This record gives sequence, C-alpha cells and structure tokens, in this order.
Amino acid sequence: MKKTSLRADLAFVSKRIAPNAHVLDIGCGDGTMLDYLHTTKGCTGYGIEIDAERIKACARRGINVIEHNMEKGLSLFADDAFDTVLCLSSLQMMKNVEGLLAEFARVGRETIVSFPNFAYWPHRMSLLCGRMPVSSELPYEWYDTPNVRCATIRDFTELANHVGLKVLECVALHEGQPVHFLPNMRGTLAVFRLRK
Repeated sequence: MKKTSLRADLAFVSKRIAPNAHVLDIGCGDGTMLDYLHTTKGCTGYGIEIDAERIKACARRGINVIEHNMEKGLSLFADDAFDTVLCLSSLQMMKNVEGLLAEFARVGRETIVSFPNFAYWPHRMSLLCGRMPVSSELPYEWYDTPNVRCATIRDFTELANHVGLKVLECVALHEGQPVHFLPNMRGTLAVFRLRK
C-alpha cells in the first residue's frame, strides 16, 4: 500500500481540491502532491517541473510530468483545461508573477497559490538587525537563494485584485496550522484560493 501522508501545508491545501478534479501542479517537485491527490481523491492531471532529478522522481511515481520553463507561460494548454491549478511555494521563484497569475487563471477554473510570507515577525526582526531572513520557509542565504520575489499577504492580495482575480480564501499557516490572530505577522506561509 502506498504511503498517503503529506507535509502539513500540503495536507491543508489538498482539502481544498475536489475529488476527481483535473489538476495542473506548477513546480510539482518530485510529484508528492499529485501522487497523493491521485491516490486519495482520484484526481488526474499533470505536473510541470524544470529540474531533471525531480522529473525522474515524478516518473518513478507514475506522475505525468512535463519539462517546461514556466517563464515561457502555459500556451501548451487550452483555456479552462483544468479544474485546479496549483503553484505551491514556487511563485516566488518566478520573474513574471503578474503574467503567470493571469495564465493560471486562463487554464484553470480555480488557482491555489502558496508562498513564504516575508512579513512573518522573525523575518522582520532579521531585517531590523540588518540581516536577510533565513527560516524553514526561506532556507537560503541571500546570495544563493532561488527566490527572486518576496511578498507579504497584503502584497499578494493587492496583486490578485490588480490582475482581476477574486480571492476566495486567504489563509496564513504556521507549521501547517491556520493562524487567525495577526496572520500577516504570525504566518510563515500564505495560501490563496483564487478565481477569475
């Protein structure tokens, strides 16, 4: 029997995906999320990944994965081709965030995005002390980080509105659990559900 457990943040997101949904997972890594959704919810779909080792890991899991640089957009998919588009902890690594959000909304009926919340209070303290933050969500030093964008929950809400997306749900997570009091300061990871 396959192992069907997930990291807490991925488990939180998986509850927002309908059974039998057709899913596109952007930056799918080793395919853990798609494998879980297929095994537990009967979901179908594709992953998009650029890292060769992660693509091999997807193939070993039996995940349909496409090697593709997201900076080139999603022209390989038709409008509304997917029920849900996932971009989990990958958006901050993209240069054209605004254009990609519009593409996610074009190919999916709903989009779920997560990213490290740069406004988390220890990150703010690091900056006050003159250092770039390093944490479990931002584990790299400033000189070797793949992240090219740093956002807060408020920043992303404004961008979603600017792109014409409706925020269906915005949740701040800390260690995979929702944060209700001062979420922009106490949440390490932001999760947004969006629709056009």
